[in-house]
Amino acid sequence: MGMSALYGESDRAESVATIHAYLDAVPDGMDALLDTGDFYGMGHNELLINEALRSAPVALRERALTSVKFGALRTVEGDFTGVDGRPEAVKNFLAYSLQRLGRDHIDIYRIARLDPDVPIEETVGAIAEAVQAGHVRHIGLSEVGADTLRRAAAVGPIADLQIEYSLMSRGIEAEILPTARELGIGITAYGVLARGLISGHFGRDRLLSPGDFRGMSPRFQGENLHRNLDLVDALRKVAQEKGVSVAQTAIAWVLAQGRRHQVDIVPLVGARRRDRLEEALGALEVELSPADVAAIEAAIPAGAAAGERYPAAQMAHLDSER
Repeated sequence: MGMSALYGESDRAESVATIHAYLDAVPDGMDALLDTGDFYGMGHNELLINEALRSAPVALRERALTSVKFGALRTVEGDFTGVDGRPEAVKNFLAYSLQRLGRDHIDIYRIARLDPDVPIEETVGAIAEAVQAGHVRHIGLSEVGADTLRRAAAVGPIADLQIEYSLMSRGIEAEILPTARELGIGITAYGVLARGLISGHFGRDRLLSPGDFRGMSPRFQGENLHRNLDLVDALRKVAQEKGVSVAQTAIAWVLAQGRRHQVDIVPLVGARRRDRLEEALGALEVELSPADVAAIEAAIPAGAAAGERYPAAQMAHLDSER
């Protein structure tokens, strides 16, 4: 997303180079997950991925799995005006995404937010039809609660739930994560660095560029920001003792939560540059002992984050928060 929208200006050439570097870094025999949304820059991100894949060597291109979110309604000015999960809308969104991506199928397809006016069974049923037609490989969900997860799973097999999960956002641990594990549904965790807040690179006096989502995010506002960066300072001490970066520590913690359960949590990393990508991939080499995990969670205890993860208007659209 950050390569196309909501985080200020980005460098297209560097974005493509970063995707290429990621594809190249994935070991042989493994898949490379590219996560996007058709509303990321109103199609810009899908076209960017198309460009990156077309210009990559064939062997690297074949590693790529695409995960696409759909359903968000936007204006020319970029405002979000709602969600459309009607079956006919699913087919429409899918047709446009396949064209922009230049692919004959999407590996994981999911509605970005629950449409309150359309039963989840209807939306998932439409995706299941696309699976039968060969246009989609797997059904995913995004930011839904445990009850919705159960209802959706009764319609068709759900591959994974994409939802925010990090040291700063641990709300899924109470009910959503246990339900997903009970149903055999994986978790794709976004926001593992809390939009850069716990990356170790965000300074207290940093000025955000116009259009940067974080300018509206409660966790980046006033006293909330300073309280949250105090938590980051505590995490930095743990990271320094391990000889790794703050970002690597935060990502490794999310990985560790999945490794306890046969790797059912995949962290999404929003690196826009090759140096940030290289740092993030270094988290794969970080081994956390039970003592390390305890120290990390003492630095940033559950529920310690100051401020909600989205502005109030966007929180209202999260079925996962009800």
